[in-house]
Amino acid sequence: MDKKKWVKHIPLFIVEVLVLIIAVAALYVILRTTGENGVKKAKIDEEKIAVNEEIKEKVTENTEGENVNEYTGIYNIAFFGVDARDENLGKGNNRSDTIMICSVDMDKHEVRLISIYRDTYLNVGNDSYGKCNKAYALGGPEQALSMINMNTDLYVTDYITVGFEGLMEAVDALGGVEIDVREEEISHLNNYQISMVGNSEDGKNFTATAGVDYTPVTEPGLQTLNGLQATAYCRIRYIGDDFERTQRQRDVLVALMEKAKTAPVSKLMDAMNAVFPHIVTSVDIEDIIPVLGMIGDYKVTVSDGFPFAGMLNGGTIGLEGSCIVPISLEDNVVKLHEILYGEENYEPTKELKSFSAQVEADTKDRLQY
Repeated sequence: MDKKKWVKHIPLFIVEVLVLIIAVAALYVILRTTGENGVKKAKIDEEKIAVNEEIKEKVTENTEGENVNEYTGIYNIAFFGVDARDENLGKGNNRSDTIMICSVDMDKHEVRLISIYRDTYLNVGNDSYGKCNKAYALGGPEQALSMINMNTDLYVTDYITVGFEGLMEAVDALGGVEIDVREEEISHLNNYQISMVGNSEDGKNFTATAGVDYTPVTEPGLQTLNGLQATAYCRIRYIGDDFERTQRQRDVLVALMEKAKTAPVSKLMDAMNAVFPHIVTSVDIEDIIPVLGMIGDYKVTVSDGFPFAGMLNGGTIGLEGSCIVPISLEDNVVKLHEILYGEENYEPTKELKSFSAQVEADTKDRLQY
């Protein structure tokens, strides 16, 4: 598919990009970027992004007509949260601890969010297999997008990589987000706040002064979290499992989207200015600003994780360690396409079927529960 041709058919999508750029900064940690005060526009080589051949042919065929309604279609974009402690948001040591597909239906004005669990055993985008979150470290966003496309039969060529500092400032600019905090989450939420703002001599044990460096959460229930609190909430790992952690991330994302919908343009601009220096993206951000007033038209209708509940196993696989394994990658992809496109009885591509078979062969006798 010609990316430029597709982009000019989706002007309404840029409204949702703005909201999600603000919201998706909840997902993981990077340091403040340097240089210009604007967003970093990525130079991405689409030739390096793998797409299963049958999908490439289908999408190209479906976009050849000259009379395509420019306000219709489904647009998919990937969000990555990388564990970067420096200014490098590309490949290297940056495993994408958050991987999310945002699917925007411009006919129905609906947004569907699908988290790919970071420890899922998949083709990592180069015909080797392991935890999917290492794709970003191995080959940057191009390989991470390849990993998504190869294992889902999707065609995703746009992405946003985000970090904590932008989230903190954006949440504060919008006046906080409403989150229902559980009793068992409070201590972990506060500990993460301390780890983000505190001092440490050994890099492990942090100290910070409550009421000065951070505001502790003291009771459970629905309450307004500030930027630091909301970010700490997203990072909680020690309650439940990765399923609950990704749900917390999506909960904050949705809460921030809802807050953005009712915010005046001035607050949206403040939040946008806070976020942009902390992200890198393939999206043309300048297209967003003229249509800020349309934000309220969209709503999140799906928030789920991949592989889907009841269609996965968990255990240890040799040196890979703890992994999530799709019982059948094929069956998961069939359900994914039903959710995103309303397709019944979707037939996966030959490539997808081969990847599914390889995942099964690799894990059938090696997965230890």
